[in-house]
Amino acid sequence: MSSSEFDKSLLPANYQLLKSMLKEVSGLYLTDNKMYLVETRLQAVAKEYEFKSLNQLVDGLKGPRSQKLRVDIAEAMATPETFFFRDKKPFDQFKNFVLPQLVEQHKKMKRLSIWCGASSSGQEPYSLAMIVDELQHTLLKGWSVKIIASDFSEKILRKAKSGIYSQFEVQRGLPIQYLMKHFKQESDGWHVKDDLKRRVDFRNFNLLQSPAPLWKFDVIFCRNVLFYFEPADKKKILYNLDGALNPGGMMFLGAAESTVGVCDKFVALKEERGIYVKTDHALALSA
Repeated sequence: MSSSEFDKSLLPANYQLLKSMLKEVSGLYLTDNKMYLVETRLQAVAKEYEFKSLNQLVDGLKGPRSQKLRVDIAEAMATPETFFFRDKKPFDQFKNFVLPQLVEQHKKMKRLSIWCGASSSGQEPYSLAMIVDELQHTLLKGWSVKIIASDFSEKILRKAKSGIYSQFEVQRGLPIQYLMKHFKQESDGWHVKDDLKRRVDFRNFNLLQSPAPLWKFDVIFCRNVLFYFEPADKKKILYNLDGALNPGGMMFLGAAESTVGVCDKFVALKEERGIYVKTDHALALSA
């Protein structure tokens, strides 16, 4: 089917049905001005199922393949843009500020735990793993560092676990020295080497669930995902993150995200933009 034959128009009632379905399946919240996002991301799903329009796609939610279709739609809508060392500054902060602070806090136990709460196709946790590997003979010598990465989409987790990336994907933000050390080129793309893959434990997890079964963490990355949720769910997620963060731990949010007016459990570090600590820890430091 050519793109010219595909009808992207969507009846208002069907858009509302999609919104309700996404909220139910994944917790994702679409505002009324996100029609362009639906048109962009769901065309491929519709064509895979041989629907000729987005309205037919919505009608398919009532058919025999509805369960799989619901998951495919949710996964297509929830897959954010990501790349290695995205925005660079948070990774510099992690290496030069956060890790030295936490090493000082935990120097007796020599154990750290890190959680990427919305790991998508794996570039973020693998970026952190490369930094940890780099410091394993200096700052982190003799330390045990656990990295858990989670996402609700099984499809995107399979991609992350495979550790296979295209030439385009490894050219976006990945320093050449890391590419040469941690990847090997095969006919189907660049493969993350096994020693780096072993540093990351990928899990299926929805941020609206309690993170208690995962672990307690010293560092949490939950960047560029909160804006997919409505205010009540943002608050729930932030309270969940508070419960998962160890005292003295640090949380990273995206540059356009904040806890202000949503959750009183965190305070931003003024000198390190994008990093948050527990409110009670911040009060203790200032006392």
